[in-house]
Amino acid sequence: MAILTPDKSSRAGVGASVGMPTRPNTTLNAGTLGVGSIVFMVIAAAAPLTVIGGGLPIGMVSGNGAGYPAMYAVCAAILLVFSVGLTTMSRRIREPGAFFSYVEAATDRRLGMGTAYLALLTYTAIQFSVYAFLGVQLANVVALTGLELPWWVFTLAMVAVVGLLGYRDIELSSKALGVALVGEIAITLAIVVGVVIKGGAHGLDMASFEPSTIASGTPGVGLMLAMAGFIGFESTTVFRSEAKDPERTIPRATYAAILIIGVFYTLAGWAIVEAWGADNVLAAAEADPEGMVIATAVNYVGPWAGVVVQVLLLTSLFACVLSFHNVITRYQHAVAIRGCLPAAVASIHERHQSPHISSIVQTATVAILTLASVAIGLDPVMQLFTWFSGLATFTIVVLMLIVDVAILVYFRTHPAGKDNAFKRIYAPILSLVGLGIACFFIVTNLVSLVGGNVSVAWALGLSAPVSFLVGWAFAHATTEKEPVLV
Repeated sequence: MAILTPDKSSRAGVGASVGMPTRPNTTLNAGTLGVGSIVFMVIAAAAPLTVIGGGLPIGMVSGNGAGYPAMYAVCAAILLVFSVGLTTMSRRIREPGAFFSYVEAATDRRLGMGTAYLALLTYTAIQFSVYAFLGVQLANVVALTGLELPWWVFTLAMVAVVGLLGYRDIELSSKALGVALVGEIAITLAIVVGVVIKGGAHGLDMASFEPSTIASGTPGVGLMLAMAGFIGFESTTVFRSEAKDPERTIPRATYAAILIIGVFYTLAGWAIVEAWGADNVLAAAEADPEGMVIATAVNYVGPWAGVVVQVLLLTSLFACVLSFHNVITRYQHAVAIRGCLPAAVASIHERHQSPHISSIVQTATVAILTLASVAIGLDPVMQLFTWFSGLATFTIVVLMLIVDVAILVYFRTHPAGKDNAFKRIYAPILSLVGLGIACFFIVTNLVSLVGGNVSVAWALGLSAPVSFLVGWAFAHATTEKEPVLV
């Protein structure tokens, strides 16, 4: 049957006019999320323990060794500058579509929808990569009991659990994320304190932040891998419709998320370097990248800490996929409102006030990707995790570059209001430079990022413009008010 796509009045939560066909409720549960709830979900999406336990050793080996922790600080600085323009736009554009809403406002609907589809590719890619890794980790832990099952069984089980939480109201999800996140932060800080108290391997120093150390190895690859650890910070703006006092909540949550993530990664990375010594940490990472942080916890906190890290790594991965599920469902909801996905995806559950149909669609998407990967015979870690996380790293930087340009275009044609020149012009330009350098390093190292497979690098790289063109074409072929067949 034909269902009318909600028009702009429905975006504001206005009911249908008398005599018009009944439309599904498309208004999210407004005023339910404060700064803390949003920051919890965003930091959980970054999966801090996953980044420290898995990304940090790999960054040292593939990047710049003991100087790798400094890359987190560099990325945080770039993203803080980017967020100045981002949050300025969030006060002007009050719709929850985030990146694509800003591009749409600055240019037109077609370019906005192209950006939206590119964003959906980004978040789906990173979420799917983490789902694969989570399935492997769960399979390994369960195998210790003598029960051996394939990784995809656990991945599909987690897809179902996350889908159930996403179907219900978002406060349930934020509470689940909060519990997991507190544990991750606590055990990581315990490791940091243990290293400081015991003085590290050879006494404490700041070798990680010395220019010669930062420039060692391949710092470009280090910057690229460090940037991947921040994916999800920009999702604060997606929750605008559900935020309490969004004019203040969204900027505060964005800056807080970047600062907390940046400081946390940098501090934890420095502690790991000190635990092994700047001269020996690279060899330790090369010898056992997966167990390096667990061994550090055992050496500086106690055997029990190693067990805790193993358990919390699982909750970290789960929190990550749950948070990205919330972001993706809201992106799909916003795109459906604009007529570029079936209108049913824009509907809101009457009791839970959540985008339940969008949640079902997202759950089905990941389940299909998982089953297809199993049928093809792809390795969950060396192929799925590596390839799709690499794709997400590339596309998120491209998205931010597009948004920076959109911000500059928007403020050339709209009054400045209370926003000064730094927010409107200089910050986006500085961000363009920083992100442009990061994008250069990512593109030139994309083959390495996907394990040296040139054909896969081309396929993943081309998926970005293809997804953008699909969104552009969909918007070109439809209008916001015409019926969408579902």
